[in-house]
Amino acid sequence: MKKEKFTYEKSGVNINAADNFVKFISSISSNNKGKKKFNNIGGFGSITNIPKNLKNPKIVACTDGVGTKVEIANLLNKYDTIGIDLVAMSVNDLIIQGAKPLLFLDYISINKIDLNKLKSILKGIVRGCKISNCELVGGETAEMPGTYEKGKFDIAGFAVGLVDEKKILAKKNIKKNDLVLAIPSSGIHSNGYSLVRHVLINKKINFKNNSFLKKELLRPTKIYVKEVLNLLDNNLLNGCANITGGGLADNIKRVIPERLVADIDLNKIKTKKIFKWLKQNNIDDKEMLKTFNCGVGFCLIIDPKNLNKITKFFTKEFKPYVIGKIITGKNKVKLNGKIDWS
Repeated sequence: MKKEKFTYEKSGVNINAADNFVKFISSISSNNKGKKKFNNIGGFGSITNIPKNLKNPKIVACTDGVGTKVEIANLLNKYDTIGIDLVAMSVNDLIIQGAKPLLFLDYISINKIDLNKLKSILKGIVRGCKISNCELVGGETAEMPGTYEKGKFDIAGFAVGLVDEKKILAKKNIKKNDLVLAIPSSGIHSNGYSLVRHVLINKKINFKNNSFLKKELLRPTKIYVKEVLNLLDNNLLNGCANITGGGLADNIKRVIPERLVADIDLNKIKTKKIFKWLKQNNIDDKEMLKTFNCGVGFCLIIDPKNLNKITKFFTKEFKPYVIGKIITGKNKVKLNGKIDWS
């Protein structure tokens, strides 16, 4: 009897498909290169120039994923925006300390390589890198049969930025009487999707036939890099916070120094239709505030005298507005009033 010969491909891993995807990555990322950029795709490591204008550069690094938003993408068979989310979740964290995004790497793990799906995801990643003015320098695509169910995948991202030591946004910059501004979110961003899916499943909501939900549930995360870096370049920012998992209170708390409090008036928050829809599905206010951004995607902490100077850096859709001020006290964050969900 002839013995069966075992191969990597018979185990479920297609090297040729992976190689074809690497070629596609190389071709699409080459459009994202400027002068003196290295040809990194396909190598074992990535090389990047350090900008010469920084006297004492410090490295800031962030990593994140998009959570179960990938399940919504799978259900809708739409993958062209999830890559923007992936970049946004890391670069929006980088800028909190004043860093300018420099490079980005991705990790995609999937049960079986689907070139059309992966190309669509990658186009979104490249788009996100372009918006945040950083370079996609490499990544990893892992075909993992047996680990993921048919059609399932996950993505993660890693970003590196640089900031001059004198420009680091430190907690000590935040002072009493500073204003807290909200920059609107584009929607849910990429947090709280396990609760979103729980509502959809338990309420038996067929969102595939709901044009509003189809659009909102995959609306990409707003990337705030350009606007925030403009504020930093003009010395208009004392601090900022990216409102992600944990909601408004938990994220603002991370940047407030001891003996000061961000006193937030929830009545001033301009929420969005998608959050009003979620609120109607038996989710109480406390749960909404600790799970979702509720319409506030990013917060700025500024000197009151700079308020009028700041708004010119934003489009009408994402124009910042005052939701609170810095006062003395304990516990770092105080939430007052209620969001108007009507």
